[in-house]
Amino acid sequence: SADFDDKPDSLFFNDGQRRIDFVLVYEDESKKITHKRSDHKKQKRKRQVYESNLINNGLQLEATRSVLDEKLIFVKVHAPWEVLCTYAEVMHIKLPLQPNDLKTRDSAFNWFSKLFRVNENIIKPEQEFFTAPFQKEHLSNFYIQDKLTFFNPATRSRIVHFILSRVEYATKNNVKKFGINKLLDTGIYKAAFPLHDSSFRHMSTDPNCPSERYLLYREWAHPKNIFKLQPLDFIRKYYGEKIGIYFAWLGFYTNMLIVAAVVGAGCFLYGCLTKNNCTWSQEVCDPNIGGNIIMCPQCDKVCTYWNLTITCESQAVSNTHMVLLILSIFWIVTLFLEFWKRRQAELEYEWDTVEYLEQEEQVRPEYEAQCTHVVMNEITQQEEHVPYTACGKCIRMTFCTSAVFFWILLIIASVIGIIVYRLSVFLVFSSTLSQHINGTEAIRKYLTPQTATSVTASFISFIVIMVLNIVYEKVAILITDFELPRTQTDYENSLTTKMFLFQFVNYYSSCFYIAFFKGKFVGHPGNPVYWLGKYRNEECDPGGCLLELTTQLAIIVGGKAIWNNIQEVLLPWVKNLIGRYCAAARSEKVVPRWEQDYHLQPIGKLGLFYEYLEMVIQFGFVTLFVASFPLAPLLALINNMLEIRLDAWKLTTQFRRMVPQKAQDIGAWQPIMQGIAILAVVTNAMIIAFTSDMIPRLVYYWSFSVPPYGSHSSHTMKGYINSTLSVFNISDFKNESKPFSPWFGNLTTCRYRDLRYPPGHQHQYEHNIYYWHVIAAKLAFIIVMEHVIYFVKFIISYVIPDVSQKTKSKVKREKYLTQKLLHENDLKVVKKTMGKIADKIIKGIDSTFQPKAE
Repeated sequence: SADFDDKPDSLFFNDGQRRIDFVLVYEDESKKITHKRSDHKKQKRKRQVYESNLINNGLQLEATRSVLDEKLIFVKVHAPWEVLCTYAEVMHIKLPLQPNDLKTRDSAFNWFSKLFRVNENIIKPEQEFFTAPFQKEHLSNFYIQDKLTFFNPATRSRIVHFILSRVEYATKNNVKKFGINKLLDTGIYKAAFPLHDSSFRHMSTDPNCPSERYLLYREWAHPKNIFKLQPLDFIRKYYGEKIGIYFAWLGFYTNMLIVAAVVGAGCFLYGCLTKNNCTWSQEVCDPNIGGNIIMCPQCDKVCTYWNLTITCESQAVSNTHMVLLILSIFWIVTLFLEFWKRRQAELEYEWDTVEYLEQEEQVRPEYEAQCTHVVMNEITQQEEHVPYTACGKCIRMTFCTSAVFFWILLIIASVIGIIVYRLSVFLVFSSTLSQHINGTEAIRKYLTPQTATSVTASFISFIVIMVLNIVYEKVAILITDFELPRTQTDYENSLTTKMFLFQFVNYYSSCFYIAFFKGKFVGHPGNPVYWLGKYRNEECDPGGCLLELTTQLAIIVGGKAIWNNIQEVLLPWVKNLIGRYCAAARSEKVVPRWEQDYHLQPIGKLGLFYEYLEMVIQFGFVTLFVASFPLAPLLALINNMLEIRLDAWKLTTQFRRMVPQKAQDIGAWQPIMQGIAILAVVTNAMIIAFTSDMIPRLVYYWSFSVPPYGSHSSHTMKGYINSTLSVFNISDFKNESKPFSPWFGNLTTCRYRDLRYPPGHQHQYEHNIYYWHVIAAKLAFIIVMEHVIYFVKFIISYVIPDVSQKTKSKVKREKYLTQKLLHENDLKVVKKTMGKIADKIIKGIDSTFQPKAE
């Protein structure tokens, strides 16, 4: 045990020589005022066994009592050179052989990107090396300038964490119990973490300390850097590859959104600017055309007849140039996914994860604790303990799958609940809105019963989504815990699948309903379709369902972004603020680095899981429904520019330093994104075909505006509105549907959105020839568009190689050097030895076969 030496920025033991690689924190049992003495003795014994085993493994420990709370003891851990070398070899850690001698050509964009790069005088570019898996026997071949800096702090922490996770502390029923995670879960230790190297507010007082945390905060996490590129190599050096690759991916995705946002915003502006030049918009807004068209009520009894001109404003949204928008966004998304693979391959090489040999991954303590059944291992032919039999595993999997399906059905039930809400509330709004706001024409213009229903339903939908999310998050973890995956990777993959499936249904189901089901099966005013035999099926907003889908998306995307940032940033900040005030109230003493870090928030067990999930869900919104919401990429871009800095700020200022981890890629999220991109082609083709009015307009323009079906001499959009509204005789209303409200004037017919024959025709109220032409055109459009986009996607994927030529050359050069330096030296030694033996053998043979003298 040693006292604190009053150096708040010190990263060393009290001798000032040995670096602190990890810190363990526990509460001193003798200072606790409780009655459970026997438990405390057990805990203390386990901890003493664990710490003595750490010392036996070569680690050096030094304990210091807390400055602010005398119950707390901080155990500082240091790994000497020998231990680092031994475990670097065990873990196959790649270390520098010699500086990279391949000449790199500056690209044409280099001068441009320099404007956005971090100042190289502040954060110096990392020197590039050729590396090889470390081997102690070849120590002289590695590029060791200084033993103290050969292993950087992140690598040292990783090695120490590897040891901490594998040292045992007890044996129960012949089963060894080991690992820091289990000790943390049972409360024997309160925390275990590597140290930040300085305060984020100012440079370290130690002149030898590089103050990397301070530099990261100033040049990366601070909001003033919002338009700068990220110093990815520096992030990787400080936090490890797993965090580095997340920020590399997020930055790359955000860059893709810039192009998508420009295209989306351009199409939206085009729609707004050409609204007034558009024939069908003019017809709707014209008091002599749209003003004379009286529409049939959209619900039973309480709804009134309405004038077509109230849909005038919503025509602008449906006027965006959709096919151009879709094709552009898809090619951008395809290029993003393909170029990201190349970028990932570059990072794999630069960050030494190309041939990342996954060490035999440690069994999770939760799995190990349940190992009660004995089975024979087929490979080693030895007995081993497992937590369940084959039958038990089957039962567990069945239960877990059923639970996931039950929750997904629960969401679908909530969506149906919201539909029922829409149907019942629509009646209320229809009967009240028209009475209360008669005088204010401006409000009536925008606040139609459909709009009021749509907006309130979107908000309720959003609240239901968020509540279900919070509950399901807990349930998904419980289900995965019950499933008992063997390793952490298995655990994360299992949880990723469950969470994504759930979130996919949760976030997108209401959008899918509006896009593809609402207003599609409504019958006609004389014979409406009823839902559950009671509720009349919902019709689209007078301006079409596209506007409603846009409203729903805007509320969910915007609300989700605000909610996530409150949850991610505000909560840890408030917790830390309370912690700091409590600590400040107790003392004005100098607090050491390890104690300052202890009072920061711990990173959750799942690390960056929720950050990835949030971004992939957003990627879905940007791609799946871009046809209806061209501003989605722009909103996503603004959100992501803030998200990068907020995530960075959170990591550097609010959380303890994470244990650096290796990661070769973004894991299961890559195939999920590719799946979304493929599904998005179908959803957007169907939105254009079935939700928007684009196909009926084209069919009218090319076929129905001219003879034999039309009366115009040339192709035109004039008369389009009249041809797409069918006629209904008000005397054909059924008693349960007949509206209470009086009829405007003495007209006997009203109009409704459908393509049916008029009353008096031999096939009255049946679908007309225009309808079947439109259906054929819609199906043809979907097939052609899907095939064109999939074909282009395939061509792009084929043309762009996953690994660039430059990266391939570097990998080959590194392999060659490794072979030359590490293996040829061995060969020389073998040749020398073998050469001497061979000479002796040849001499022996010569003397045997010499002819005898006559």
